[in-house]
Amino acid sequence: MGRVVRERREALGLTQEELGERCNLHRTYIGSIERGERNLSLQNIERIAHALGILAWELVRAAEDRR
Repeated sequence: MGRVVRERREALGLTQEELGERCNLHRTYIGSIERGERNLSLQNIERIAHALGILAWELVRAAEDRR
């Protein structure tokens, strides 16, 4: 999931801090997600997906496709 979040964030030209502001999560939390150090709650998946301009299921599917 972290790799997908990072790639989408970078494609949108956002910093970790900007993404964090969009979804009301701290930039260090975003960084730990991108490094694969965190398991995400459904609520946070939805918040991040919305901030990235995609639906939660699209984020999950993209992460599953990367496995």
